[in-house]
Amino acid sequence: MTKDLNTNLRFGFLVHDVSRLRRIVVDRALKPLGITRSQWWVLAFLSRRDGMKQTELAADLDLTKVAVGGLIERLETAGLVVRRADISDGRARRIFLTKAGVKLVRKIRENVEDVERKILDTVSDEDVQHAAETLKTIKSTLLDLLGEEAAEAESEEPAASFI
Repeated sequence: MTKDLNTNLRFGFLVHDVSRLRRIVVDRALKPLGITRSQWWVLAFLSRRDGMKQTELAADLDLTKVAVGGLIERLETAGLVVRRADISDGRARRIFLTKAGVKLVRKIRENVEDVERKILDTVSDEDVQHAAETLKTIKSTLLDLLGEEAAEAESEEPAASFI
């Protein structure tokens, strides 16, 4: 059976809309913690790979080094992260969560878990599993289309382990 281009396009827009709306709902849940989306994304990446190089973090977040530098500076001023020179390359800077940063990540996780339960409450576990498998297949196809760039993305942990 031939796939309808309009249906495929609508599917792409639906995935985008769901992602956008989820970000808005999560932002709202995290607002009482006084943290911005950009800041919680930095903390989320560090919670998965503490001690990342600043350049790696910029690449993973799809931001410029300057933008990430500003975010890290604000998080450092707030006492949530600390920058240290890389042992093998003195020019590189590694970013680490502080105890206060780890504590905030725990609070973020609690808030996000509550929101995720509410988001998925009306969907069966089987449907969630099927949707996840479908999205993994699509992600794999996208990585194949990216070629060499896919190798870098493949080496990262899946988003499911995020916060």
